[in-house]
Amino acid sequence: MNILLWVLQVITALLYGASGVMKVFMFDKVSQQVPSFGALPREAWKALGILELVCMVGLIVPAALHWHPALTVVAATILTIESLVFIWVHAKYGEITSIILSSVLGLLMAFIVYGRMVLKPIF
Repeated sequence: MNILLWVLQVITALLYGASGVMKVFMFDKVSQQVPSFGALPREAWKALGILELVCMVGLIVPAALHWHPALTVVAATILTIESLVFIWVHAKYGEITSIILSSVLGLLMAFIVYGRMVLKPIF
């Protein structure tokens, strides 16, 4: 179980890292292709991108270094909640592919939270 959770943490960290970079550094290019980026102001998307980058680090570093490993659970919880918000935003714009991606990522994050709290606790 520990190996599965680590694999999921690394994969989702990479996905959220790419998403965060896109929101922070490539907003203008992406916002032209994704209608739902108009749902929030640019500053809000940038803040969410920074949050994703911080949580990306939080998914890996605290648990790997055994330094406040509960932060890994906190990061996964924040990303679970963010996924729920994104499902709502994409639903308003009818972006089915984005709804599915956000749902899958949200479920993976929820599983990581459950796994790291119950199945194979890291603290």
